[in-house]
Amino acid sequence: MTPSALAQTAPRRDEFFWLGEINKASAVINTGEGLLDPASTLRIAAGLEKVLEAGERPGGKRPTLVITFEPLLIEAAGVEATLLHAGRSSQDMLATVRAAMLRDALLQLAGQLHKATGTMLRLAEAHAGTIVPNYTNGVAAQPNSYGHYLLGHIAGLKRDAERLRQAYARLDLSPMGTTVLNGTSWPLNRDRMAQYLGFPGTVDNAYDAAQILATEMPVEIGAVVNSMALHVGAFVEDVMTQYAQPRPWILLREGGGNTYVSSAMPQKRNPGLLNDTRAEASRVITAGVGRVIQAHNIPPGMSDAKSARDNTAVVAGAVRMLAAFDRVLNALVISPERALEELNSDWTASQEVADRLMREYRLPFRVGHHFASEVVSYAKTNDIRPSDFPYAEAQRIYAETVRHEMQVENATLPMSEAEFRATLDPVAIVRNRATRGGPQPAEMARMIGAAKDDLAAQDGWIRERRQRIDGALAALDGDFRKLLTQAK
Repeated sequence: MTPSALAQTAPRRDEFFWLGEINKASAVINTGEGLLDPASTLRIAAGLEKVLEAGERPGGKRPTLVITFEPLLIEAAGVEATLLHAGRSSQDMLATVRAAMLRDALLQLAGQLHKATGTMLRLAEAHAGTIVPNYTNGVAAQPNSYGHYLLGHIAGLKRDAERLRQAYARLDLSPMGTTVLNGTSWPLNRDRMAQYLGFPGTVDNAYDAAQILATEMPVEIGAVVNSMALHVGAFVEDVMTQYAQPRPWILLREGGGNTYVSSAMPQKRNPGLLNDTRAEASRVITAGVGRVIQAHNIPPGMSDAKSARDNTAVVAGAVRMLAAFDRVLNALVISPERALEELNSDWTASQEVADRLMREYRLPFRVGHHFASEVVSYAKTNDIRPSDFPYAEAQRIYAETVRHEMQVENATLPMSEAEFRATLDPVAIVRNRATRGGPQPAEMARMIGAAKDDLAAQDGWIRERRQRIDGALAALDGDFRKLLTQAK
């Protein structure tokens, strides 16, 4: 069966679905443990099956609240169907429904984050040796491997995935059986209930379950998606700066809705996909911050911030944002030649002059820095590219700098002309980096390998959680079917 066909036949895991699962689990557990009369429970189970089947039909009723679900159950099985409600409350039932829905949404988000990170990692591997300018304070700063730059972004996305998993672990606990505030005299088996609903454990404190945690988790999830949106927005804006240049070294591939032409200016190719992705990121941040605004200054027990639809919508927005981000990554066109041209037309390699004078000739760094800075100032004043800078001027500036900074007369620039020019080679600078975590080939290979391992671990985490939930629901359905068989 194709994924699309599976999607069409799979039940919608909305409030109605999870209320049905809670009722099925209540019937199975309470009957099996002798808490309810088997004859009554069998009739209730048959009525529940009718309600659930009717809800799956086109136009069928799918109530989202306990108080609107229960009348359908009474209609199908009689008032004795309310025996299922012993030891339960709308509070713990809806807290469980919301947790289950948010749990599904977070797994979808984790999958989309994994996909986008994988796309970025493939791009990083492909451009491990592509040398480009990197920018700080909006100004070209140093040459770098584009792959190394992308691995920096991947490190941020890895932390997003870690935050998501940590939030998921706090969410993935069953509130069922805590009733309103402090439990009940009805000995509902909370552990079995959690197991049937795919939770690995229960919320320990009954008051916390529906009153504190239920309001706190949407705020935490809002912070998690905000972090993702900040990372996406920063990347998009970095690409956007290239579109203001007459000859960018990175663009979007035209066609496929990536760009669009201006209605008045024929030369323009507007980066529509970048604009749309940034707008999605802004919407995510707006919604994420909204979780805090809606939850603050209310006493425990209020429902303001608990809406399943509102909170899953925040996550759904983040999924859309990451899907658009993945499209951006797949549409990038990088020109290594143009990037290298930009590097060689500016002085982004000048720090290496100061570094080399300190490393090889023990010149104090600040003196070497002042020398390199004066070289750059002279070059910019006279419109000289690094490759064309007169070596004699470098010698003169060095002597003046050392005299001023160290009171040494007639100092000689210790670097030969060939060494001076080689020091300004951006490709060599990147290749010869010695810092752990730098862009040199050996470190790039190590970090790419580590990123691949991390992605594989993320994929395993997602699969394991989905399998646990699906397996638990399948087991519940099987045990509920046994009840129905006895009823018939």
